[in-house]
Amino acid sequence: MTEASQPTSAARGTPYAAGTTDAAGTPHATGTTDAAGDGLGPPARREPLVLAVLALIALITIWRGHVDGKLQGAYGTANPPFVLGLVTKTDPWLIVAVLVLGLGSALAPRLLDLRLRPLPFAVVLLLLAAAAGLSLNAARVGTYGWYAVFDLGPRGSFEAANEYLPGIPLLRWGIPNYLDRFAETVTSQPVNIAGHGPGPLLLMRAIGAETAQSLAALCIACAALCAPLTYWVGRTLVSERAARTAGLVAVFTPVMLLDGFTSFDAVYAAMGALAAALLLSRRVPLVVLGVAAFAICTVFSWALLGVGAAVALAVLFRDGWRRAAVLAAAMGAGFVAINGWLAVGYGYDPVGTLLATEGVYRNSLAQVRPYHFWVFGSPVAWGVMLGPVVLAAAVRAAIRRSPAAMAILIVVLIAAVAGFTKAETERIWLIFVPLAIVAAAPLLTRRRLPWVLGILALQALAVQVFAETVW
Repeated sequence: MTEASQPTSAARGTPYAAGTTDAAGTPHATGTTDAAGDGLGPPARREPLVLAVLALIALITIWRGHVDGKLQGAYGTANPPFVLGLVTKTDPWLIVAVLVLGLGSALAPRLLDLRLRPLPFAVVLLLLAAAAGLSLNAARVGTYGWYAVFDLGPRGSFEAANEYLPGIPLLRWGIPNYLDRFAETVTSQPVNIAGHGPGPLLLMRAIGAETAQSLAALCIACAALCAPLTYWVGRTLVSERAARTAGLVAVFTPVMLLDGFTSFDAVYAAMGALAAALLLSRRVPLVVLGVAAFAICTVFSWALLGVGAAVALAVLFRDGWRRAAVLAAAMGAGFVAINGWLAVGYGYDPVGTLLATEGVYRNSLAQVRPYHFWVFGSPVAWGVMLGPVVLAAAVRAAIRRSPAAMAILIVVLIAAVAGFTKAETERIWLIFVPLAIVAAAPLLTRRRLPWVLGILALQALAVQVFAETVW
């Protein structure tokens, strides 16, 4: 990770590690100032009004969810707009979690003052994210909490039957048969298999993740990787200081800690972040790799098409319509190519699979989740679990015309209005978290960062102790 998209950002108060260079090979400056806004310009007068309106919408949505949803069972979840139950439970591991998240959030900002090169900094992010995620997810039921959601045994979560392990028998007759019959068999499978492409089970078979523990290990690894991958995405869109801030925020955001380390959606989030980092590069070879990575992503999750849309929009706002059009065409060609190859070589039917998936969704809990509520409830739940302070910074950045912020907020808005997902967006929209954090990072200054990370850590701890989040 040696690329930064803004080689002149030293004037913006950007602390680069000594010895690093930009995409053109120019050495980065090594100053450690902290310019508010990171080059986005002064605050706009309408920012407080926009944030106040959004906060009011969120409060009304949560209130209506409580009155009509929790008390009357109207919206299809126990505590709309959230998918969680208020059940207090703790384990001695909570002490470890408090120490890790408390000390981590207090000391992590000091990493911005060190002259670490990008790779060592990314490794530190990975280790810090793993420590935070593992300790917090053991705080309710001990280390069993790391894989309980996948455990099909009597002690396991009710959610295990909806996850991926029950689909392993589909592979018993070989991969060619699995791909050839996927569209016909998908409707008989658990909802998480039916809601995605054939990629997840292929990956699980390839790496031997066919037990609750091994599948959990895959998800934990990918969730931890999201922090350094967020940093990498940041280096393509914002300054080095902001990119490093984004990496630290990714460690402590509640949505990743609570819904990432124990769900397969962390795999999708890591894949999407990797593809985004490559696609947003200014180096042609990396962009080519990004097109290939994005094509593979689309075989795993249809939702990852949204990451591609966000990347194309970010490039449009950053570089103009010509580069964005070329990139969008390349991504489209990659999508067609990989699905065409699977269709010709193995009989895979992507159109039939998509139609079957849509049918499963249409006849699922979506039937009892009214659009008029979830068009607001879905983004509200995601934003709250992302961290209100992070979302507020991303909105402010969008008002100041940040390419990353405008791109991700447009995609989230489209996803909400289109009704592709009703509820569970704390988990399903995990793929948007890296870009959202990168969008917010320029306005999270070094001086405020300890408070930001502390608030995020406290929110994650409170939710883990007082609520059962399923994942």
